[in-house]
Amino acid sequence: MAPPSEWPRRGPSSTSLLPILIPIAVLVMVAVAVGSRLQFSERQAVDTVYTAGSRAADRVDVEATVQRVDASARELVLRVRAVPRGAFGEEEGTAPVADLVLQTSAATLGDLSFEAHERIATRDVQVAMVGGSISDYPFDTYETDVEFWAVLGGEQVPVRVLFSNNDTLFSVSATPTASPQEAALGLVVARSGSLLVFALFMMAVMWALAASVLIGTWYLTARHRQLVWPALAWMAAALFALSAFRNTAPGSPPIGCALDWFAFLWAETVIALCLIAVVVTGVHTALRSDDTP
Repeated sequence: MAPPSEWPRRGPSSTSLLPILIPIAVLVMVAVAVGSRLQFSERQAVDTVYTAGSRAADRVDVEATVQRVDASARELVLRVRAVPRGAFGEEEGTAPVADLVLQTSAATLGDLSFEAHERIATRDVQVAMVGGSISDYPFDTYETDVEFWAVLGGEQVPVRVLFSNNDTLFSVSATPTASPQEAALGLVVARSGSLLVFALFMMAVMWALAASVLIGTWYLTARHRQLVWPALAWMAAALFALSAFRNTAPGSPPIGCALDWFAFLWAETVIALCLIAVVVTGVHTALRSDDTP
């Protein structure tokens, strides 16, 4: 007689996964929406052009763009392009009708001069920043001012500045000051939002890794385990991997900045002490077990 056929086994029900998949999908959608909003806001900040100065038909436009911010040297590199408008320029503003001199503020290292009837070339100038310190990374902020006076043929002429920022690691906010013959902007330079979020994420990861090593240490020492080599290898790997992870921080922060004192140095200390405690406890437990008949 043939054995009775077995009932077909049912696989895991797909409906049982819905309570898990639905919250995960919602969290993913919320994260993507928040990330898209933050990215759009930063893109708008980068595309923002601040203007200050005269709007007369005959004037000199100064297009100033931040190319790079060097926080360690407390200076920023400003790319400047002068465009004479109206009666002050020729060949569609590519050359001045007379000798043109752009005088700058004390924070800017040097004035700019252009010969008459010669094509105007783009120049890079350094602008010194005051306030703040790179040791406050990633919460450091700096201030400076950018001013331009235009002298054409020995006479001061109206000028207008168009300011923008191309350094994605920093956000720059500008406050224009009204003046008929000069263009001035007060600048506040701070770390960009994406860099700040990434730095805070790094701090959270460092503390989470230190906490996980601490919990593992408590488990091994409370149960008087001997030397558990996989656990020791994991702790040692975490100790050295944390240093490499810290060096990936954007902007190359120096040792001793706020990132180190808020998370990195303490996390390294906790992991190192936990590793030593596990080794000492494991060796002591192994010796006691060897002495026991």
